[in-house]
Amino acid sequence: MNYLRHLIPIPENGTKLIVITFLLLLTYAGMGQKGTVIQNKATLFQITQEKDTIEFIVADTVLTEKKPVLLWCQGSLPVPLFCEIEGYGYYFFGGGVSNFDYEGIKKHYHLVIISMPGTPVLAEKAFLNAQFHFIPDKAEPNRFSDKYTAADYLDNYLKRARAVLAFLRVQTWADNNKLVVAGHSQGSKIATKIAVCDPNVTHLGLFGANPFGRADQFIRQARLDAQLGKTSWTEADSIMNDHYKLFEDAHNPDSLKANPGLKSWKTFSEPFFDDWLNLSIPIFLAYGTEDRTADLCDIIPLLFIREGKHNLTLKRYLGLEHNFFEVDKAGRTIYEKAHWNAVMKTFLEWAN
Repeated sequence: MNYLRHLIPIPENGTKLIVITFLLLLTYAGMGQKGTVIQNKATLFQITQEKDTIEFIVADTVLTEKKPVLLWCQGSLPVPLFCEIEGYGYYFFGGGVSNFDYEGIKKHYHLVIISMPGTPVLAEKAFLNAQFHFIPDKAEPNRFSDKYTAADYLDNYLKRARAVLAFLRVQTWADNNKLVVAGHSQGSKIATKIAVCDPNVTHLGLFGANPFGRADQFIRQARLDAQLGKTSWTEADSIMNDHYKLFEDAHNPDSLKANPGLKSWKTFSEPFFDDWLNLSIPIFLAYGTEDRTADLCDIIPLLFIREGKHNLTLKRYLGLEHNFFEVDKAGRTIYEKAHWNAVMKTFLEWAN
């Protein structure tokens, strides 16, 4: 593998970029390679940058066997990779990988998960709310840390992932002939941008994705609720207008300056289907039919057919919601009926 292949296309000042990339790779090559084993579940690594310390784990404790990397891009919100649960200890959430058979994945891949920005890898229960979000003050369970809020935008996640992949590329235990990048929900957007920018990505997995970004799904939900009689059209109209105002604020420089959290809303609401159409690598797109987020995935095959492209595999899971759980007749999630294992099994068979 040529380590000077770039993580982004070379602009006009490409020579300068080559030098910078080369120096970065030399820096990563000189870092400690063993990492730190945590909770006897994973190996923790750190990449220290000027304004950020990027922490990520490989879901294994012994890194001797050479295997390709599967980078899992977790969904939104500041959930630590390990969360303390009273009476249990630290539970391995792993950005959602606890939902499927990650032990099976480890047989074929080095499974990598990057910690959320401004969020510790391990968090005590005193710093977790009821949804296991990291919070600086238990008295304010819905307020996230300022550091997380300021860092929660698409370009930052992409920059952090590029640094991690550059580090992994020079590890003796990483097989650079194959690189699988996959993500769920918000993570599908990050995975998409990684695939666009990094020519080393060979397979892309998208789960619970919204081809049009983020903002539109709330408009569609309000309309559907009114159509089904769950709410009035007057209320739906008000909800939709509120979301238009929020979206307008997210594109207003003054509002962005006053409220940094709007940057996440703006960057994750851009359409992503055009990126998918521009990729030539195999793409796996999976979603549940009860997932409002992913409704518009139904039209994506039409776009690929129109462009004469055949690199899309679509898997529609009937009756499942955003996280691939079954729902009852009222639309409530049945947490005892989970299907992540089956979904990931199909994805891994496809990738292999």
